[in-house]
Amino acid sequence: MARIRSKDTEPELKVRRLVHGMGYRYRLHAHDLPGRPDLAFRLRRKAIFVHGCFWHRHEGCSRNRVPKSPERREYWRTKLDGNVQRDQRNIDALQRLGWRSLVIWECEVRDLDRIAEEVRRFLGPTCSDQTT
Repeated sequence: MARIRSKDTEPELKVRRLVHGMGYRYRLHAHDLPGRPDLAFRLRRKAIFVHGCFWHRHEGCSRNRVPKSPERREYWRTKLDGNVQRDQRNIDALQRLGWRSLVIWECEVRDLDRIAEEVRRFLGPTCSDQTT
C-alpha cells in the first residue's frame, strides 16, 4: 500500500489539465480546508475532489469491490467504509463553511467532454467568458 498515491494520481492530473485548459485557476490540496480538496476555487468557494472508485466506494462501479482475501476481508470493509464516512464528513464541513463540492470519479475521467460540461456547470463562467 506504500505505493498508493494520495496526490497527483493519473485521474487527478487529467482533471487538473482539463480545468486549467478551460481557463479556471485553482489551488491544489488546500491544507486549510476540510478534506484537502484536490482543487480549491477560493473566490468561488467551490471544491473538486477526484476520487478513486476502489478507495472511495463508488456505488454501481465495477471497481468498487472488496478484495477476495478471506482473512483480510473485514479489515478492507472497515477501511473502505471509513473512507466513505470521512469523505461525507469533509463535504459536510465544507458546506458548513459555505463551500460547494463536486466529486469526480476515476471511472468518469474517460469521458473528458462530459467532465468539462459538468465542471462548467459547477463553476460557472471563467473571467474570459465574461469579457466576450
